[in-house]
Amino acid sequence: MSESRPANGRICFDAFEVDVRSGELRKHGIRIKLQDQPFRVLQVLLERPGELVTREELQRQIWPSDTFVDFERGLNNAVKRLREALGDSADAPRYVETLAKRGYRFIATAQTQNRLGVPALKAETPASNPIPQPASWWFRSRMGAVLALGLVLGAVSSLALDAGGFRSRLVRKLHPPVIRSLAVLPLQNLSGDPSQEYFADGMTDGLISELSQIGSVRVISHTSVTRYKKTNKTLPEIARELNVDGIIEGTVQRSGDRVRITAQLLHASSENHLWANVYERDLKDVFALERDLTQEIARQIRVRVVSQTSSQPTLPQTVNLNALEAYLHGKHHLDRVGQGFADEENRKAAEFFQRAIDADPNFVQAYVGLVHAHDGLLLPSSEDAAIIDKSRRKVMELAPSSSNAAMLLADAKSDDWDWIGAEHEYRKAIKIDPNNVEAHRRFARFLDDLDRLEEGWSEQLTAQALDPNPDRLTGALDLPEALVRRGKCADAMPLILRILDANPNDGQSRLNLSNCYARTGRYRERIQELGKTAALYAHPEIAARLNHAYDTGGYFPAMRQWAHELEHLQSTKELYFPVYLASVYGELGDKERVLRLLEEAYVFHFARGLGTGLIHWVKADPNLQLIRNDPRYFDLLHRMNLPADPPPNGKD
Repeated sequence: MSESRPANGRICFDAFEVDVRSGELRKHGIRIKLQDQPFRVLQVLLERPGELVTREELQRQIWPSDTFVDFERGLNNAVKRLREALGDSADAPRYVETLAKRGYRFIATAQTQNRLGVPALKAETPASNPIPQPASWWFRSRMGAVLALGLVLGAVSSLALDAGGFRSRLVRKLHPPVIRSLAVLPLQNLSGDPSQEYFADGMTDGLISELSQIGSVRVISHTSVTRYKKTNKTLPEIARELNVDGIIEGTVQRSGDRVRITAQLLHASSENHLWANVYERDLKDVFALERDLTQEIARQIRVRVVSQTSSQPTLPQTVNLNALEAYLHGKHHLDRVGQGFADEENRKAAEFFQRAIDADPNFVQAYVGLVHAHDGLLLPSSEDAAIIDKSRRKVMELAPSSSNAAMLLADAKSDDWDWIGAEHEYRKAIKIDPNNVEAHRRFARFLDDLDRLEEGWSEQLTAQALDPNPDRLTGALDLPEALVRRGKCADAMPLILRILDANPNDGQSRLNLSNCYARTGRYRERIQELGKTAALYAHPEIAARLNHAYDTGGYFPAMRQWAHELEHLQSTKELYFPVYLASVYGELGDKERVLRLLEEAYVFHFARGLGTGLIHWVKADPNLQLIRNDPRYFDLLHRMNLPADPPPNGKD
């Protein structure tokens, strides 16, 4: 058996040097970055080179004995990162050998050095000559005092050297890191069944929704963390990208009607474990499980969960399993809308949400999902409008004090052109839940529609901080659109191009890009983007006609051709976007057609109770500047309850 290495000093093997006291690993004198837990695994292995160190021993020495963690995953990750730092391989190890299901062994030759770099001497067996016994009690008492003082100083020295990480754990316990922002990484599906991914995603989303009730902590939205589902990025890298202090990661395993969730809270930059636990319940109690988990996390970061009001409607203690199953499927399809699947996924999501409601008519979350699914349709009908209205009312009935209820009421008031009432409800939704990213996003658009650009921009930045995913369509579109509206195409274009790189079939982003090309004088590129947009809406033949018009007549003839194509699509009821078409005619300088299309949109709104293609933009779209001295424009604003200065002298 090899001799045990001391817990302090330096240990060398090959080109590596481990300084136990400073917690540093160097190769050829150059420091190699290695997190705390992998370093401590290396330290334990180096203390007993050539010997098996069991997984249980590593757990006792590295993970606090009074804290549950997802130990298997934590140890595997630590060993993986250690091997990466050493350039080692599990298949052909040079340093760390795995003994399957038992533990690990350090197999290289290691040598201990003292502070001066001189190899340390082996401890010799004491000589057989006994130490003379003291002759008096006085000597014994003085020797006892010296020994006691030595023990105290030794303990202090051990704390100072922090060889075993004890001081670090003590400091973390007495002075835990401040957590002002959190990200919940996608829970790992341990069921072994890929078809259960929707369930793991739903549990992740539910945990985020519950944590959003911690009003004093910024919680990143589910859509922004989804991209880290199978990432190789380190926790500090993820934390920097999301700008968070804390990260929660864990696993979920479903077996029949039982569910088991493990979760651990880590300080993001240092990867130090702050807390972990495991929860196992009947599936019908999953909402109560998420509440308990949230309360425990809140205690660990020393904050209070808002109990009187919540970001989500009040959830039941138990849930109908058929309703839960359908709801989670609906959420899965709704999330895919943000990946570029539009109406097809909205319709599927709506179908599952309705199934959840059929199974449990009081399942309030399903009504919220139903609103979002029908409201997101590109080609809505009056039937969709009726479903939206009915679902909104049900949410307000079942959860009147929730943030979502206030947000949906704000949307309803906005659709009715009750701007004062809508603003009040948006602000109420945000006050109830500052982490409600959708409320911030909708309020930002609302303020922009009212031409309150400075206030709208502030809300836009808040929404972006809560949902910083630059590649997802839903939400990501808002920021470049807001920049274009403010004439900042140079800032908007890189964002639009990044969205299109991830979602090349997104027509709205191509329209945004074409608008930027127009504002920067890149007219041929604008026409080309419009042709690509038409192809995405199943009309690839339009591109050839646009290019021909540009080649034979230039930019404005090509834009007139585009307007003609849009008129035809509207007449055949394939698409309906009168306000966008009005904007095109505004760019062409055709005031009468602009006013006719806006009036048509106004009538459509009352006939079907729908938003008519963002009619609110009439105050903010720069292409509509040509009508803003016309009395008919002010009459339209008056009928929409939009504030506006009166026309000069009451005439054109």
